[in-house]
Amino acid sequence: GNITTYQLVDVILPDGREAKREVVLHNGAAAVIAFTDDQKMILVRQYRVSIGKTTLELPAGLRDETDRDGMTTAKREFEEETGLRANDWRFVTSFYSTPGYTDEFLEIYEAQGIQEVQKARKQDEDEFIEVVALDFDEAMDAYSRAELCDAKTVFALFYWQMKRNKET
Repeated sequence: GNITTYQLVDVILPDGREAKREVVLHNGAAAVIAFTDDQKMILVRQYRVSIGKTTLELPAGLRDETDRDGMTTAKREFEEETGLRANDWRFVTSFYSTPGYTDEFLEIYEAQGIQEVQKARKQDEDEFIEVVALDFDEAMDAYSRAELCDAKTVFALFYWQMKRNKET
C-alpha cells in the first residue's frame, strides 16, 4: 500500500510453538481536539469506505517523512482538513491505535484560539470533508447515534467530559 506496509512475521509462542502474525507497519498519525471560543469541538464529517458509512471524527492525518514531530503533523493536518489554525496548542496523549495488528502510533493535541486561514492548505484531492462544530450535547448525541464512532474521537469526547467535570 501507499500508506502502510504489510508483513507476515514468524513468532515463537510462550509454549514454544511457532506461529505466524500479520502486521501492518504505519508511519504514525496525529489528531486534533480543537475547541472554539464558544465551547464547540471542531470535527470533520467524511465517508469511510472501510466501514461503509459517514463518520464524525477529529481532524487528523498521517505523519509525513518531512514532519519533524507530531505537533507539525497536527498543525498541518488541522489546516488542511478544516481551513483553520489555532494559537494555543498542547500535547494531550499518545497511544498505539490497535497493537493487535499494527504499530500505528497516534499523538493527540488540543488546540484553542481557532481562526480561519485566508490561504489555507488545500485538502488532498481525494478527500471530501465537511467541517462541523458541535457543542457537548450535540457531540454526545452523535456518539449515541454511532456517527461519532472511531477510537480517537470517542477518546476526545470523554476527554471533553472529564474537562467539563473538572470545571464544575
